[in-house]
Amino acid sequence: MTAVRHWDGFDAIERDVRALVADPRWATLPPIARAEAVTSRVLATPDGGRWLFGAHGRWYREDPADGRWHLTAPPADPNLRAGARVARAPSLVPPQLVPSIHDLNADRGSVQGFVGPDVPYEITERLRDLVISQRGRRVADFPLTGPFTEFFAGEVPSPVAAIWGTLMWCAYAPAFDGNEVLLSMFGEFLARPLPGDEWVRWLPPASLADLVALYGERVRAGHPEAGLRLVGLMADTAATIRYDARFRPRANALLAMVDPLLRRTGPDPSVAHYGDDAVRQAWLSRCPPNVTLPDASPGEHFQHAVYDLVGTLGFLVPKGAEPRAVAASLLAADLSAFGPRAADPLYPWLDPELRHILHVVLSDPTHPLRGCWPRSGRLPSALNPPDRAGAAALLGAAYALGLAWCKLTGTPVPERGFTTAAAVVHRLSHERDDPVPGTSGTFPRHF
Repeated sequence: MTAVRHWDGFDAIERDVRALVADPRWATLPPIARAEAVTSRVLATPDGGRWLFGAHGRWYREDPADGRWHLTAPPADPNLRAGARVARAPSLVPPQLVPSIHDLNADRGSVQGFVGPDVPYEITERLRDLVISQRGRRVADFPLTGPFTEFFAGEVPSPVAAIWGTLMWCAYAPAFDGNEVLLSMFGEFLARPLPGDEWVRWLPPASLADLVALYGERVRAGHPEAGLRLVGLMADTAATIRYDARFRPRANALLAMVDPLLRRTGPDPSVAHYGDDAVRQAWLSRCPPNVTLPDASPGEHFQHAVYDLVGTLGFLVPKGAEPRAVAASLLAADLSAFGPRAADPLYPWLDPELRHILHVVLSDPTHPLRGCWPRSGRLPSALNPPDRAGAAALLGAAYALGLAWCKLTGTPVPERGFTTAAAVVHRLSHERDDPVPGTSGTFPRHF
């Protein structure tokens, strides 16, 4: 017998919108016609929620209080999804939420951290060749600038930092196994041990401003060709690491941003004399529209990081847990270590439901969702992902979310990681491929 497939309103509307936008006629429609088409496909769920599938190829939920739409991972409850029905919104959806073909073709790469799956050998060897080729550079010709001076010894030339900075900027979540070959090749250049512990290096991300500064300094010093060589090295690094899905989206974005400069068709050499921020804005203006970056909008980047974390918790649905609620609880666990007001700048960027959950979990020590919090450095057994790939994804998404809210709030990144990400490491570093005790655990009913 053929299995009966149950109706899922979210899957159905997503397929419909994707097909609509992929039609060549979509781009020729007037903006109001495109907005009307999306508005006519708004979903209503039995709990009173309104949802639309739109920009960035992601879901948004309407706040009934003011009609604003918030980037929100869709519900995991099969009953809510099965009960969803088309119910046209009372007003047109905002134009910025109407999807384009670029949104639906977005390459999201992988949210996995670099603990568990290693960087492929072919990539590390090509990068090793790049690093070795820069050993003979003179510091007088390529001086270090900015935050890189904290990581590298004084005699290290900036081309080495350009490779490192590109790696850290392109990585979705730069949490690396302490034995990762990709890091060890930089050991001879470091001024101090990398932050972390015996298992993981919890690395801070480089910013686009850090990379721009290497280029801008050389141009303003009267050596534009040296600046161009640094950018070329960033491009070579990005072109190498984009074959690893954890680097790919940002690596491709960086290549698009520097391409006019490398082809000598961009205004960057003259713009650089107006300061690094002018160059940074020029690079960001060339970023593919479907890529979201902390450098462009820390708040929006934080929203997408929350969305990603919810996605990695889908394995909890059969256990009776709601991934969105668990994600909010894990965020609360991380924030709890930073004081009672740490979450205040984040509330405006969360949808009303997550905002409420985060607030009550942080405020009420007896709240049942605190049962999701790690204890003694380990996740509750029911939160253990079923396999190493899932654990690497949870690690990466949790660490990326921590970096995102630190960027948004101006909080220094902790050198020993965040509570949630550090707890996931136990699953990856201590238990390897062995079965995880307690993974059959289930949540209490009130979860």
